[in-house]
Amino acid sequence: MKFEIKAKGNRLIKATHKSTLEVTKDDFLTERGDCIIGINANFSASEIPEDLKEYLLSEGKIKIIIKVDNLIDKIIAYGSKNLSFKSENSIIIRKSNFIDDRTLAIYSNKSSIDIKRDIINLLKEDKDLYIIIKYL
Repeated sequence: MKFEIKAKGNRLIKATHKSTLEVTKDDFLTERGDCIIGINANFSASEIPEDLKEYLLSEGKIKIIIKVDNLIDKIIAYGSKNLSFKSENSIIIRKSNFIDDRTLAIYSNKSSIDIKRDIINLLKEDKDLYIIIKYL
């Protein structure tokens, strides 16, 4: 099974956060958003499919593919029985086990600072971002 999220890059994307990676439905980005890699996302945590929520609540392992143009980066992360999926605005993947309403997965092997800089540079040019989540 897989699920795809589409978002947009922005010239203000920094992707320098050491523990989180975020996409937001907001259509703007501020200088403080150092974990954000995409805006105008078509899904938030509350809107992901029920089967993905159930899989993540069973502490399932996922592969997250970050794709911009022909460039790809891959992340491995895990669900938790404590996820709430309540956010109607954002999705966050975390290296830590911290959970709030925006958290989709924890114990990720990468955060925004770890994403290939070639991808981040394309996102700064307002390129389309595709996030493909695969069940492992």
